[in-house]
Amino acid sequence: MKKVLIFGVGGFVGSYLAAEFKNNGYDVYGSDRIGIQDSPDMDGTFVADLSDSDRVKSIVASVRPTHIVNLAAISNVGLSWKIPRTTVEVNVSGALNILEAVRDNDLDTKVLLIGSSEEYDITDKPMDENTKLNASNPYGISKVMLEQFSAVYRDYYGMKVYHVRAFNHTGVGQSDNFVIPSWCKQAAEISCSGKPGTMRVGNLEVSRDFSNVKDVVRAYRMIIESENCKEIYNVGNGESVPLRKLLEYITSLSDQPITIETDPKLVRPVENPVIWCDHSKITRDLGWEPEYNIFDTAKELFDYYVEIENNRK
Repeated sequence: MKKVLIFGVGGFVGSYLAAEFKNNGYDVYGSDRIGIQDSPDMDGTFVADLSDSDRVKSIVASVRPTHIVNLAAISNVGLSWKIPRTTVEVNVSGALNILEAVRDNDLDTKVLLIGSSEEYDITDKPMDENTKLNASNPYGISKVMLEQFSAVYRDYYGMKVYHVRAFNHTGVGQSDNFVIPSWCKQAAEISCSGKPGTMRVGNLEVSRDFSNVKDVVRAYRMIIESENCKEIYNVGNGESVPLRKLLEYITSLSDQPITIETDPKLVRPVENPVIWCDHSKITRDLGWEPEYNIFDTAKELFDYYVEIENNRK
């Protein structure tokens, strides 16, 4: 019997990942630091903070999962600049508690840990898995540390620890602290207001590779189902879109004129000019390819926020 335990299941990606595993024949268990709503995709839920190693160990012992995916993280680059120590504690120490729980319970469990494109050195070319790692922000540095620990547990303890470098992904349910939901929400509110409005944005002189979350969770499942845990895969859409172009598209969805205003608070201290995924390795090895593009995803988000605004009237 295939049983997956998802830590951080209450976050944005969690519900999508739970559905992906459930639809592929798994019993699905989830844990989060706050209570989790009942879901038809979950066979059991737990409340736990990953900093509580005894609680994590108890949950792993209770479920005895064949697969574990850790989604629990501080995943906002801007926020990581404000709380660098907490970022490392959550993203690295929390994951280590999961690995130690598997080891202490003597389980032959596959564990997937989520890395990031922010691990890579700054470049204007597509990043493949051989691109130099040289993180330039606290979030990226924490993910490099996590990747190095993944190798330690594979090499020294013989554990099946997988690591993926995920590029930006979005979709309905993501916090509006992130750029695409923020823009879509602002544009929808202005559109529904019946009058012109102003959107506040950060740095538009960068390009980003955005994926739909549904593509990403499918990749996660395919990776953890593969047999070579030493292979590290990029997961991204394969197209780097200028944020200015994406903003122009989102504002074009509005029925009302929109003025753009740069908010200095939204500009990060250091920013990679281009982030661009080369996903040819996972496509070649596992047959994964993206099924969605960012413009369709942005339209889905915009329509979602329009519906919320209309329901308030």
